[in-house]
Amino acid sequence: MSLPTQPVLQSFVDYLKFEKRYSEHTVRSYHDDLKQFSQYLILNSNEFSVEKIDHFQIRNWLASLKAKKISAKSINRKISTLKSFFKYQLKTGVIGQTPMTKIISPKISKRLPVFIKEEDAEKLINTLSNSTEDWKSLNTHLLITMFYETGMRLSELINLKENQVDFSKKQIKVLGKGNKERIIPVNDGLITILKNYIQNKKKEFEKKNDRLLVTDKGNKMYTKYAYLLVNKALINNVKTLDKKSPHVLRHSFATHLANNGANLHAVKDLLGHSSLASTQVYTHNTIEKLKNVYKKSHPKA
Repeated sequence: MSLPTQPVLQSFVDYLKFEKRYSEHTVRSYHDDLKQFSQYLILNSNEFSVEKIDHFQIRNWLASLKAKKISAKSINRKISTLKSFFKYQLKTGVIGQTPMTKIISPKISKRLPVFIKEEDAEKLINTLSNSTEDWKSLNTHLLITMFYETGMRLSELINLKENQVDFSKKQIKVLGKGNKERIIPVNDGLITILKNYIQNKKKEFEKKNDRLLVTDKGNKMYTKYAYLLVNKALINNVKTLDKKSPHVLRHSFATHLANNGANLHAVKDLLGHSSLASTQVYTHNTIEKLKNVYKKSHPKA
């Protein structure tokens, strides 16, 4: 990852990587946004000079993205990237004021999270537990179970190390966004599955790997490998879903907790959200259930 023609951009990327200690995925997102922005300016004004950038140029870039049918969510992410970038330039004395003060983020229509019904989740895990004859099917079972029973993000799970699982206390220490640690309790059933997985890994592969999850070659599991296994399992076993990604299982974890009366602050902590506002979306189904109870039970409904 480098921006050889734009040292000021590379300096910011290094700051995110080494000082802010953001994840590789987050740093790459910032990097890609800034690269797109710099290329736009060079193409349209033949230069990229941080000191000369004004809000008109930024607005024009954002308008060009909108014209290309880029979603409001993606545009807001790019705005966030630019805000952080110019804030860093202020901090380091490169500029005296940020051009972002006149930039307004587009409104995003809130989409309800896609989730699996509780009975479908149980059926899915039971089905996969009966088909673990090879390493890929073993991985599929563990991935689905871990996502649904812990609510971890994909990046958190594939980077999980064996020593982050405390078998005696029945809990997992997760390193989340911004290197924030959180503890997720796990049940006896998952503890047993994890112990068996680690034992099988030691028997199956000669080389040692401190990562909990490995591919069928014994190497560190990577994002696409995990995504495709989960995607295929959901396609084959849950026909009612529009989306079939690991994040659906994270949504299901949170939704089912909320539906069964879990405190929203506890759900927030389990998910690793920095703000309760991010967690409140999981009350949607609880509210719908209350409406149905009201309609069925109240004489004036």
